[in-house]
Amino acid sequence: MSHDLVIRGGTVVDGTGTEPFSADIAIDGDQIAAIGQVAGKGKQEIDADGLKVSPGFIDLHTHLDAQIGWDRKVTSVSWHGVTTALFGNCGVTFAPCKASDREFLAGMMETVEDIPKKAILHGLPWNWESYGGYLDALAALGPAINICGLVGHCATRFYVMGERAVEEPATDDEVRQIAELAGQSVKEGAVGFSTNRFPPHRLPDGRSIPGTFADRDELRAVAKEVGKQGGIMQTVSDFSDFDAEMDLIADEARMARGALFSSAAEVGTERMNERVMAMRNEGLNVTSVTVPRSGGGVGGLSTDNFFRTEAWNELRKLDLGGRVRAIRDPATRERLVAEVKAQGAAPVEGMKRWFYMGSDPRPCYTQDLSQNLAALAEAAGEHPVETWLRISDETDGKALFHMRGFNVNLDALAELITTDWAMPGLGDAGAHVSQMIDSGWSTFILSHWHRDSGLYSLSEAVRRVSAVPAGVLGLDDRGTLAIGKRADVNVFDIDRLEERMPEIVHDFPFGAPRFIQRAAGYHATVCNGTVVLRDDELTGEYGGRVLRNGAA
Repeated sequence: MSHDLVIRGGTVVDGTGTEPFSADIAIDGDQIAAIGQVAGKGKQEIDADGLKVSPGFIDLHTHLDAQIGWDRKVTSVSWHGVTTALFGNCGVTFAPCKASDREFLAGMMETVEDIPKKAILHGLPWNWESYGGYLDALAALGPAINICGLVGHCATRFYVMGERAVEEPATDDEVRQIAELAGQSVKEGAVGFSTNRFPPHRLPDGRSIPGTFADRDELRAVAKEVGKQGGIMQTVSDFSDFDAEMDLIADEARMARGALFSSAAEVGTERMNERVMAMRNEGLNVTSVTVPRSGGGVGGLSTDNFFRTEAWNELRKLDLGGRVRAIRDPATRERLVAEVKAQGAAPVEGMKRWFYMGSDPRPCYTQDLSQNLAALAEAAGEHPVETWLRISDETDGKALFHMRGFNVNLDALAELITTDWAMPGLGDAGAHVSQMIDSGWSTFILSHWHRDSGLYSLSEAVRRVSAVPAGVLGLDDRGTLAIGKRADVNVFDIDRLEERMPEIVHDFPFGAPRFIQRAAGYHATVCNGTVVLRDDELTGEYGGRVLRNGAA
């Protein structure tokens, strides 16, 4: 029997957590047809001898809601084995949306997630009002990989309350309308509802986004309606009132199909573990997601993420070549240094969070905390700004520096991501596009936390980036490799697998900048039976679909 595609002779890591085994995998259409010794030659063949074969990876935390409008290839995550990406996190979405609200939602996304408003308004078709209409518009785009979405609290609340949604409490009738609209959106295909309770996420006018201070009973009402349609609740908390926020997450899990929340090692793994395990022991479906390395910004001369003084702001007006020439001019360099020194101790303290990412093709995210830029400067007898300039000069302006904002201590992070409930992810793909880039989180899990450090076995690493997130989203037809499952598959060389150094490109609408990050070691990625990547390069084939909640 001839199959459409045969992946032959690989070591299968099937996503269930069981030991890897040698087998061929046959694919017909968009489904896995056979696993074992496959006779006959496929219409297409992938030689996986010496390689690992896994399910496609599932990214539970992206903000690709806008980028999908002009980047059907869904980069950078599609370079890193991701075959399904979840949109609509953190409460910020573009649906439901009245025509009069488009400017508001686009402006909010710009200030919260650093996605240019002009690109959003011109790069999306905006031919929807309901959440189901939004998903229809995305399906018409034909993405390279699968996408699914959460409906956001901000859009839902603004749709019902208008301007009052930002700061005022909802009336009982408005709570009912918000909850019913959330439930209807899940019925139309959203996999759940997202809310953001973190006050620093702000509108262009400086006010916190709608829903930040909503009464917890409003969210309980939403969870009840979302749960009727089989949806989940996603929550971004600030944990200023830890017990109250954990109580809310537990109630959301009781009323909806499950609860997904964002975590960081700084919140305290021990106290989070105590609360979440109590929920799980109650039978509740509660999962967290956290970035599997120190999360934070990336800066360098090729970016605009560096010191802010008059001289440094003048540097921002130049292209990279002009910037390199400027820092090599003695008078300019002296002025750049002097203005930062004049700011006193603050820049030195700030540089204790910054780390040089190295000169190799693979960026270094794992330096000891003692290797921060301030410590390097002290050892060299320099001010940190002088060290920053020297390294930038020596690398012709290519040097990048990583700022550890959270999950700063990797030992504490390892404790968090080995709990039963905290899954690696939260790459924030599509957001903070000119400030940070963590889209390669899945590659980092396999290369660092499995191969380099041994924290995870290969089977466990793959399970945490495939089967577990599939279960969170209720995707019963993918996430593991089994006959009859959808053919979302990765073929990779575990010895070569790694991220490449981030780089700034100007491929957003109107030439807006963003970071991208490529990968090495991916032999092939298959999405719904279509080979969308070969030898680390996207093929130009588009196998993705919009995955809707089962109620739809």
